[in-house]
Amino acid sequence: MDTIFALATARGRAGVAVVRISGSQARGAAGRIMRDVPTSRGVRRLFDAEGELLDKALVLCFDRGRSFTGEDVVELHLHGSPAIVVAVLSILGSDTALRPADAGEFTRRALDNGCLDLAQVEGLADLIDAETESQRKQALRVFSGALGEIAERWRSMLIRAAALLEATIDFVDEEVPVDVTPEVDQLLRAVTLEMNKEIAGVHIAERIRDGFEVAIIGEPNVGKSTLLNRLAGREVAITSEVAGTTRDVIEVRMDLQGIPVTVLDTAGMRETDDFIEGLGVEKAKERAARADVRVHMMLDDSIPTPNIDSGDIYVRAKADLSDSAALSVSGMTGAGVDRLIGLVSEILEERVAAVGVAMRERHRNAMQRAVEYLSVAVTMLEDENATVDLIAEELRSAIRSVDSLVGRVDVEHVLDEIFSSFCIGK
Repeated sequence: MDTIFALATARGRAGVAVVRISGSQARGAAGRIMRDVPTSRGVRRLFDAEGELLDKALVLCFDRGRSFTGEDVVELHLHGSPAIVVAVLSILGSDTALRPADAGEFTRRALDNGCLDLAQVEGLADLIDAETESQRKQALRVFSGALGEIAERWRSMLIRAAALLEATIDFVDEEVPVDVTPEVDQLLRAVTLEMNKEIAGVHIAERIRDGFEVAIIGEPNVGKSTLLNRLAGREVAITSEVAGTTRDVIEVRMDLQGIPVTVLDTAGMRETDDFIEGLGVEKAKERAARADVRVHMMLDDSIPTPNIDSGDIYVRAKADLSDSAALSVSGMTGAGVDRLIGLVSEILEERVAAVGVAMRERHRNAMQRAVEYLSVAVTMLEDENATVDLIAEELRSAIRSVDSLVGRVDVEHVLDEIFSSFCIGK
């Protein structure tokens, strides 16, 4: 494969800039810009083709099989001057043994060389994009290989079940020494149970990655936009005494105690003859129905007890104008806002606690296919007329679905999409 190079850190002025070279010619290329290449690490002076000093850099060398990509890798830790970076990249670009890396190509090589599985690649992409603590923890768990470990255990259990069944085929004309059906049934049901738990957690995992939605809903002039401004810490929504000011859904993304949340300010809920306002009300109803949590702001004390749904919180609006004993909030003064944030956080933290390690729709689809194959296999096990070879084929299909989780099979069509999200240098 070609030897590639790229800036692995963000462009612009910085304390340190890292240029990565990966491939069989990495050490040779490094040797052409420094007097000698260190065995593992060392400080070296870098020179251009005319022998002019470019920079004094920390040079790290990784042997094939012991690097991120699985290839020979040399990293140049330069002083983070844009001029130095441009000069070094220009010198490397003039080397005919090298070429600039494509987006995500270093990680693609790590996958091709067996250093990462596909689920770990996805976890790495999410780790790079992580903005909150919950996103970091979830992405790091997947990048560390948690999903691959679970998939490998499922695969081993299914291979064991398939081996037991196929062993009976060898005794087709003889009496089978042991009835393998109970153990096979137990293995299949155990895998199915674990997969269903992971499938149920995918939606929450997606929410952690993309952000939960909290909708603020209520009648016009109840203080929704004022509360949104208070939560955001800035003026993001127009507030006015004129009813119907908010026509569209206003979204503000924030970190709520380590959980990514998008707070929605919606149009006031009321009957109206104004066509545009009516569209806003309909959109508000649609978004509120899809939200994970709905904060109902009310002007009276007719608050349901307990709340109708686990995702619904009812609060008395404009706490600064009343002495209500119910949960009250005021976006104007901030009264009750901390308590409201605490309630929202409790609901979301409870949901986050149920998340597994599968975190993408691709994972859910692969597990769902496997569960369907296993369901057929379990049904056939209970049928005395079912043939063993057909049951074994269902298990082989389930194993292929498990393999697709970590990229062993049937994933070529998703690779380009995944790696296009990576920056050059990663």
